[in-house]
Amino acid sequence: MGNPPPLQGVRILDFSRIIAGPLCTQQLADLGADVIKVEHPTTGDETRSRDPKGDRRGAMFLAFNRSKRSIAIDLSTADGQDLARRLARTADVVIENFRPGVMARMGLGPDVLRAADPRLIYVSVSAYGQHGTMSSRPGLDPVLQAESGMMSITGPIDGEPMRHPLSLVDMMTASHATSAILAALLGRAAHGQGDVIDLCLMDTAVGALANAGLQYLTTGAVPARSGNRHMVAAPIDLFATATEPVYLAMATDKLFGELCQVIGRPDLVDDERFNRPGSRARNRDVLKAEIEAALTTRPAAEWLAEMPHLPVGAVRTIDQSLESPEVAEREMVRRIPEGDQEIAVLGTPFKLTETEMAEFRPPPRLGQHTDDVLRSVLGLDDAAIAALHEAGTVV
Repeated sequence: MGNPPPLQGVRILDFSRIIAGPLCTQQLADLGADVIKVEHPTTGDETRSRDPKGDRRGAMFLAFNRSKRSIAIDLSTADGQDLARRLARTADVVIENFRPGVMARMGLGPDVLRAADPRLIYVSVSAYGQHGTMSSRPGLDPVLQAESGMMSITGPIDGEPMRHPLSLVDMMTASHATSAILAALLGRAAHGQGDVIDLCLMDTAVGALANAGLQYLTTGAVPARSGNRHMVAAPIDLFATATEPVYLAMATDKLFGELCQVIGRPDLVDDERFNRPGSRARNRDVLKAEIEAALTTRPAAEWLAEMPHLPVGAVRTIDQSLESPEVAEREMVRRIPEGDQEIAVLGTPFKLTETEMAEFRPPPRLGQHTDDVLRSVLGLDDAAIAALHEAGTVV
């Protein structure tokens, strides 16, 4: 038996909705934290409405909310706000992603909650940050992909800018939030104080420009769209075969030499047009034609079978990916028992050798754990809980 989950005993009070905050708290739940998801008593998390089946737990909600407890509180009421403050006093971390100022107007801002408990870690996730000229603006992932410059380098070389269909900015922000919370918990263990963490989609998106951003900052050259190619290295691209295309990423001298051996073109290694990384990048179109002339003589499956030692892959559809044996081996598709049925979810990328991960639990129905949280966390009796229900403070 391994060590218990690393965040066992840590409580997260989660006011967040949609993707960035919920994915962060799902990651914390995977690591063993007790996540109490505070939801609007009527609508709940907005992603609950995106459910064609009718139980308010469609794919969008299921993706980011497993292993949490849901409590439905009307935060527009004084009693609801008081209840939330009482819950916060039992928490190690509070996370929210309302627009800046919303939590403060409800008496749930960091100044109020941390005055009651200086050890509290308070996390705010927003589009543009808690301060600054843009802080009051709403913003969603695709807008930040546009404003940050991401869209300008995404899409066909001669086409229009294109957003990525997955909410990459949200998901990267979630991982930053998880990292920041873990760092704050370590800091608190060392010096006894909590912290206030200000994360925003804009910072995440700009930071993610990485080498593309540095290309501009160091040379003044603005990166252009490169389609399926790498911006500065070759051969990294989608290549045709006799059947379906494959993706090759073999820009180093070593990898390029091994590729040339496999495809029966060792002469390309010494060709002055291709014998250095820079020359391959400058002559990428000619190089692609030479490589495809070889690859199109045989089916993709045969080439893939000959290149398990090289970075090359089939272009799979999502079903092909999720049903592949390697995804099963890594337990990246999991099925959670719920009554006499199962709920399919994606697995966690966290793999710890000496430490157990928390057992997956089904994503909660709206308000499923309201009474349980009031009883087990706040110690309320049946009469007090019934009174809160009668008043409409909780559902």
